[in-house]
Amino acid sequence: MLKKEILIGFIVGIIANTFGTLLYILIFSDFGIVETYNAAVQQGHVGSLLALGAILNLVAFFGFLKIKRDYRARGVMIATVLTALVILYYKIS
Repeated sequence: MLKKEILIGFIVGIIANTFGTLLYILIFSDFGIVETYNAAVQQGHVGSLLALGAILNLVAFFGFLKIKRDYRARGVMIATVLTALVILYYKIS
């Protein structure tokens, strides 16, 4: 049962990060999603896009804590750490 709760939190964290990244691109970019992503890859800013998208993970994390779903919050934290590792990969390479 606990693994299921953590998995739900992880999935929510990944979805929140993806939605946050897409929302950031749609609001603050003059180009479309694909053009912005391609420009970010060429300029080496993919990690920055992911980091800005991870801001929505804060909402999910504290939302789960507020409604006493600690294991789901733990899953969101795992998704955030995974995102941080991906960002580190993009920064190093």
